[in-house]
Amino acid sequence: MTALLVIDGLRVRYETRDVLRALSLEVARGEIVALMGPSGVGKTTALRAVAALQPFDEGRIVVDGFALAPGSVPPESRLVPLRRRVGLVFQGHALFAHLTALDNVTLALRHVLGKTRGEAEAVGERLLTSLDVGTRAGAWPSQLSGGEAQRVAIARALAPDPHLLLMDEPTAALDPARRSTLGTTLRRLCEQGRALLVATHDAEFARANADRVVMLTTA
Repeated sequence: MTALLVIDGLRVRYETRDVLRALSLEVARGEIVALMGPSGVGKTTALRAVAALQPFDEGRIVVDGFALAPGSVPPESRLVPLRRRVGLVFQGHALFAHLTALDNVTLALRHVLGKTRGEAEAVGERLLTSLDVGTRAGAWPSQLSGGEAQRVAIARALAPDPHLLLMDEPTAALDPARRSTLGTTLRRLCEQGRALLVATHDAEFARANADRVVMLTTA
């Protein structure tokens, strides 16, 4: 299978300390890869580097033909192609408290991709419905359960129709039933042709849902 994501020799340093050292992996379309290892080993840092939210010191990252190089993060004006290719679901969901669920999902569509409100809301409503939270479109984040907030965050990440979805500790606040539902959702996303890279401490979830596990170790 052709790799949709290639990470080759990725290294990130904070001052004199390696936070991430020599990470190399590939993720193919239709594949779920779990990134595992103890706290502080660089799992979240790797996701942020792929999403161009974190500079890196060595190596290369290629997402569906879009390449990132070591050094400062490029300006957002140069990252629009990457924003269309990559979606990131943060740990804790990071929904904007002053926006409804639907407005959270449509924000980037309107202000980054230039869609009209009507176009963006049509996409947002379809995504929320597909993730079984269509009836919560007008709810504020404080009114959502943990599982609902997560699905809204997934819908927001999927709004630009990215080929690659990154997820940071997606089961951290979920009960066992919701963890199972999440696994089903992720597999459905892969069947639509996406690739998923999931940073997690949850070995049971990884065994049940990932096609491969990449273990990170401390230096």
